[in-house]
Amino acid sequence: MIPYVRRKKILNDLNKNELIYIEDLINKFSEVSESTIRRDLKQLEEDGYLDYLSGGAVKLRTTSYDMPLQKKQELHTKEKKAIARYAASLVQEGEVIYIDSGTTTLEMIDYLKDKKIKIVTSNTVFINNIHEYKFDCILLGGEISSDLGSVGGPITERQLQELYFDKAFIGASGYSLESGINTPDTREATKKRIVKEHSKKTYVLVDGSKAYKQTFCKAFDIDECVIITNEENSILKENAEYVIVED
Repeated sequence: MIPYVRRKKILNDLNKNELIYIEDLINKFSEVSESTIRRDLKQLEEDGYLDYLSGGAVKLRTTSYDMPLQKKQELHTKEKKAIARYAASLVQEGEVIYIDSGTTTLEMIDYLKDKKIKIVTSNTVFINNIHEYKFDCILLGGEISSDLGSVGGPITERQLQELYFDKAFIGASGYSLESGINTPDTREATKKRIVKEHSKKTYVLVDGSKAYKQTFCKAFDIDECVIITNEENSILKENAEYVIVED
């Protein structure tokens, strides 16, 4: 079994259990050495997926910190463009859609430029990229988070309570079975939840690095949306409606 597959299996086990003892993992993957399993765990820790606990156990990492927008824009660009291109292909002429904050949703702009649609967005970077496009765009008001390129909070939430969408395209910091579609920011979680409840169809756009990640706030369960991503895993196969996009 190659390291990539073995590490995905470890993450899947952690997604189903609050914690796992290292000794149990060594017994489960008996075809490799103890040092190999420990290297796998060390790599997963460095990648931000898990934490070591006293007593020889590991658990999924939960974080309340979100990476600044500028840094996120530099990561997984090829995958994000492919996901955004597919998501944009789902939009039909005349529809009213919501586009969330986030770098993957932001990539949808160029693929929507010739469609006569109405876009409502909380993505503050979105407005800087509109140049002679055919669609109409409404930028929501609210508290600005420059790190996230987003608006949120009570003012934004009140506006969203009055709006309804044919389709919503949501970003996320991570997803797992227990924590669902999640984000470190409470305002972002509330905003995503309202949008989902006011949309006929909700799509979550996430590249493969977001799988198994658990952050501070759950927005909604993974079975309440369609996940568009570039990598299949056991969470999706067993619990969600999803589309795998080729890079």
